[in-house]
Amino acid sequence: MRVPFDRLRTLGTTAALLAAALVPAAPPAAASAASAAVTPMEVYGAWHCSDDACTWATVRNMTRFDQANHWLVDRGDGRPSVNLVVLSFVHPLRLLDGVNDAQHADGVPVGINQAVVDYFTSRGIRVMLSIGGITYTDAWNQALAENPVLLGQRAAALATRLGVGIEIDYEENTNPNLPALQSFVDAYRAVHPYDATGARPAARLTIDVAAGDRWLIGINQYATANWLRTDRPVLDYANAMVPARQPSPSTATANWQEHLTGKPTYDPPVGPLAPAKFTAGLYVAEGSKVRPECTDFTASLQNTTASWVRSAAPAGAGTSSGLLGYMFWAAERPSVRGVTTVPPNSCERGVGAGATAHAVPIPMPALRQS
Repeated sequence: MRVPFDRLRTLGTTAALLAAALVPAAPPAAASAASAAVTPMEVYGAWHCSDDACTWATVRNMTRFDQANHWLVDRGDGRPSVNLVVLSFVHPLRLLDGVNDAQHADGVPVGINQAVVDYFTSRGIRVMLSIGGITYTDAWNQALAENPVLLGQRAAALATRLGVGIEIDYEENTNPNLPALQSFVDAYRAVHPYDATGARPAARLTIDVAAGDRWLIGINQYATANWLRTDRPVLDYANAMVPARQPSPSTATANWQEHLTGKPTYDPPVGPLAPAKFTAGLYVAEGSKVRPECTDFTASLQNTTASWVRSAAPAGAGTSSGLLGYMFWAAERPSVRGVTTVPPNSCERGVGAGATAHAVPIPMPALRQS
């Protein structure tokens, strides 16, 4: 069977994913960021789940929001810990239908509002909204079947209104509706054309793929072939999401290498992906234990894998070395049970220290195009 190497993202309860061991590559030498490539990481961000396991169903009190999330905007010296926050999630079918109820306004969770966006953008942090998540896979299928063009238009209008980008998180593994997803992308790009400069927040459109090439195969194959090319880019980049649990350094880099190399024996084959067209996902809050990714940069995977991430060479696509950077799952409360990133578990000493060690540029610069 194919194993779902996607991040375990749930609303309310934690779903069990079957896991199988990857054949590990040779363990990478533990390396500090100081020994990594000179070019700084361009994307260093966190998905954000609010205080209710990713529903954003209530308007946040911004004083309490700051108390819970101040580490994101201040690593301890006044500088942000990240240069991107992705607010997760928008329900695709409710967005399409423009639902207005106690938890939604025009199809958008009421907690995802201008005050929250401005909290980050006023500090130089880019903001995006994630449409979907694994819990909303059926909703994606329904919305795409009903009216993908209108869904793309409404996503574009939402991006315009809040001054944010959009992330496509469509986690249909068995039979994704790719023609309709193409219509969604076309409709969005008709309003917000691709912008290599990154100057227009609403023009930023990305997609999530699995940690490696063996799950979400159809979406990964299609996106790599049609949207993530360096010669005719449509989407800005992809996020290689976290697997079912935090990987070892060797398993993490083996997963990411699959994107670089592709799967030429698959039918249809999965082509190679340029290093400059994807980010690497790691957990910052997972299970019952506070992770070093949050509180101890020296012992963290964003330290031990940094040399690989910053120097990974093209393997058939692209010309520049190094992935775009890291994304962390997830800030505040990603599940009802389990650890959070709320004080005393805030992540200045993990993610924040990594931003310093990796010389992460804030605000995010124009991204490499090759």
